[in-house]
Amino acid sequence: MLKNSLRDFIDSAVERNFISSDDVKRLTGEVLGEGITSRLEVESLLALDRMIEAEESWGTALTKLVVDFLVWKRAPHGVVSNEDALWLATVLEVSGPSRNAMNIAYAILDEAGYVDVALLDFIMRGRQQARLNLIAA
Repeated sequence: MLKNSLRDFIDSAVERNFISSDDVKRLTGEVLGEGITSRLEVESLLALDRMIEAEESWGTALTKLVVDFLVWKRAPHGVVSNEDALWLATVLEVSGPSRNAMNIAYAILDEAGYVDVALLDFIMRGRQQARLNLIAA
């Protein structure tokens, strides 16, 4: 279940069709001051990321929140298991690998001591898609 404060944050952002730097500060301070606590929260924020425009600070905050949750709040710490990697790769791949999705995957790769190959596969597919897009342009 989603916290009411996070649901309100998402509803407000969707209504305005934009995430401002003040919104990011509110999200990281009041709404998710203790960080993300569930996969549902990650999925909701990633869906929001795909739907609307945002200030640049949004991508940085979203990346940090997801990395902290997956790498440091899930046991064993510093390890991204096969189950978590498959789940995250699937969620990140919805609508294609966006810039923020790729940044999240790379940040997890940088910070975790071990990352299952499923997330590496996502990164490789994203890089391949980026190359194809350059060729087609």
